Amino acid sequence: MTAYQDALGAGSTPPPQCPAHSDAVPLFGPRFETAPTELYREMRRDHGPVVPVVLPAGIPAWLVIGYQEMYQVTSDSAAFPRDSGLWNQWDNLPEDWPLRPMIGERRPSIYYTVGDEHRRHLEMVQSAMENISPLELNKHCEELADRLLDGFCSRGEADIITEYAKPLPLLVLARILGFTDEESPVLSKAMSALADGGADALEGFTTFGRMMNELVAAKRAQPGPDVTSWMMAYPEPFTDEEYALDLMAITAAGHLPTSDWIGNSVRLMLTDDRFAASLTGGRRSIPEAMNEVLWEETPTQILPGRWAAWDSWLAGQHIRAGDLLLLGLAGANADPKVHVTSEGADTGLRGGNSAHFAFSHGEFQCPFQAQEIAETIVRVGIEVLLDRLPEIDLTVPPESLTRRPSAFQQGVTALPVHFSPTPPIKGTR
Repeated sequence: MTAYQDALGAGSTPPPQCPAHSDAVPLFGPRFETAPTELYREMRRDHGPVVPVVLPAGIPAWLVIGYQEMYQVTSDSAAFPRDSGLWNQWDNLPEDWPLRPMIGERRPSIYYTVGDEHRRHLEMVQSAMENISPLELNKHCEELADRLLDGFCSRGEADIITEYAKPLPLLVLARILGFTDEESPVLSKAMSALADGGADALEGFTTFGRMMNELVAAKRAQPGPDVTSWMMAYPEPFTDEEYALDLMAITAAGHLPTSDWIGNSVRLMLTDDRFAASLTGGRRSIPEAMNEVLWEETPTQILPGRWAAWDSWLAGQHIRAGDLLLLGLAGANADPKVHVTSEGADTGLRGGNSAHFAFSHGEFQCPFQAQEIAETIVRVGIEVLLDRLPEIDLTVPPESLTRRPSAFQQGVTALPVHFSPTPPIKGTR
């Protein structure tokens, strides 16, 4: 059985191999759902820290899974810029290629601009986010978490992913960006489709963009105390298209990864004895579990991308000008070189060590203010959940939990739990 067939599963027919990547690993298939850790281990064994991979429709790329190599690529924005206009595969992409929205053609936003233009967008977004009051953010998180819990706390059972972890970040982001609470379900559906890269990804991208353009128009007519209005009040001139694209980048980067951070952390605390104290009221283990997830089950497994500005060599692989390099954040975090002590023993819990790549690294890493917002949503979300439902437990064996069918995002599709029913508090916190 070939690497293609092994990744796809028995009985599946792989797409044509790319001649330049004859031994490439396909970045799709059921093993990313069932055994991603083992799959990354095999990639490292067979190819080293830079892996030839192939995307749907036979599109070749490189996956960086070495810690040192990841640091090199993300630190050298001259050799490996985030400039999709350099890509040597644009002419080979089908019009309906499902990853097109995720990879992205060159657009004037914080995510796709480079150099001085990128820094201009970054400063505008950071300036707006600095206006967010930590107290107000905590208040939003607590109020919206209570609202979600009120919807199922009296039942004695729930799916923590669909009923709590997935909607909570979107509700919070919607408020701070200037959306109404009623608009968040539509946003959530669109961004989930986009992140999973399936048949409805392009439709989700269209809906996502339309809603952001409508938000910009609404805030231009009537500004408010929200991130969108603060962005538009920044003294540097930007077009409405640029505002909308920056808002899309902020929301896409902040929603599903934060949802999976909540879900993965709760799953870890329900299944790992090291964190059992949290379920009886101990708070110390919550940040430890959150940090452990960023190392071992980081929500964003693979982040596109960087493009080679010129021919070069990386970890023995010949990278051609215009080649796409995918940032294997999960693979780099799992590099054995950063998992052992000088005596060769596994380090176990990461404690306060935050030298992971969960938020990427370098010039294009997640802005610090955005990292703080995500951390607050996750921490407060878990605290409120455990305060309200202290006897929460899984209703299914841990091994039966199913991961999202995506090589790019890591999260379980459902987390069914049971608990002692409690009455709703109806926002009286």
